[in-house]
Amino acid sequence: MANQDKILMSHGSGGSMMSDLIESEFVNAYIDKDIYLGDDATVLDKIKLGDGEKIAMSTDSYVVQPLTFPGADIGRLAVCGTVNDISTSGAKPVALSIGFILEEGLEISVLKEICSSIAKSASEAGVKIVTGDTKVVEHGKCDGIYINTSGIGIVPSGINLSGQNIKPGDVVLISGTIGDHGITIMSCREGLNFSTNLKSDAAPLNSLVADVLKAAPDTRCFRDPTRGGVASALNEFAAQSNVDITINEVEVPLRREVKSACEMLGYDVFQVANEGKMIAIVPPDHADAALSAMRANKYGKESAIIGYVDEVSSSAPKVYVQTEFKTRRILDKLVGEQLPRIC
Repeated sequence: MANQDKILMSHGSGGSMMSDLIESEFVNAYIDKDIYLGDDATVLDKIKLGDGEKIAMSTDSYVVQPLTFPGADIGRLAVCGTVNDISTSGAKPVALSIGFILEEGLEISVLKEICSSIAKSASEAGVKIVTGDTKVVEHGKCDGIYINTSGIGIVPSGINLSGQNIKPGDVVLISGTIGDHGITIMSCREGLNFSTNLKSDAAPLNSLVADVLKAAPDTRCFRDPTRGGVASALNEFAAQSNVDITINEVEVPLRREVKSACEMLGYDVFQVANEGKMIAIVPPDHADAALSAMRANKYGKESAIIGYVDEVSSSAPKVYVQTEFKTRRILDKLVGEQLPRIC
């Protein structure tokens, strides 16, 4: 790696330059030296399952552009996204894998910054990065860095979360303002200036989920409303349990600048992506406890009860928005691609 400041094709060759890259940038940044033995697989012998405990697993890939943006970068996004997906099952995330596809010519300093962000985000979430992979492609075949992550977590005995558990009368909560990530990425990519400190909401939400489950153990389900936003998440829930869901627009936390940007660009803010928000659906008698638990967490201070579940009222389940003008509209899932490469 001496005198190398950019990624070369030989960094993906399997030879000494690749070994040096892995050791200098990945292992030194975020790999637990007690776990890393240089083998092709890691044995997670420290993970012991108790009676009734189960393993949850999730995988995702990240191709966001730009690689860094206000509030986060592709590395933090990758860690938080997988941690949050695992957490929706009620599991405690314990281990991640990270695979890199690097573009020839990428500045090593950029890779170093991303790896540092991965290390900090994994430490905050309390997860270990236990294995990974590196590939290099020719210049022009990749936008700098693509990342694939997989993760596993332990689901405690008695936890069985699913959108199929939802019942009429249940209450819908969200852990904070919506649309922040999607509008941040769009404004960076298109060079729009809203004269604000708007930033991505990317954050690990495993502690928030654990807090809610402790306070409201009969919680039905969680979902992180990423691509497709709140609209897609709620429509998926409605279809899973054959119910209607109604959201009260005035109760939904929303930053003024996000609302203005959506109005200017013709976006439905309910369809804009989030990367650090969690939807929870809980029985009505658990709603206040769940809300208090969310608001006590540093990533849930702006949490709110935003809606409720009804019996299905037509031939198919639907999601409705009760508007600030007291009218009601159907909230459909996003059709097509509103804003590509957001995660």
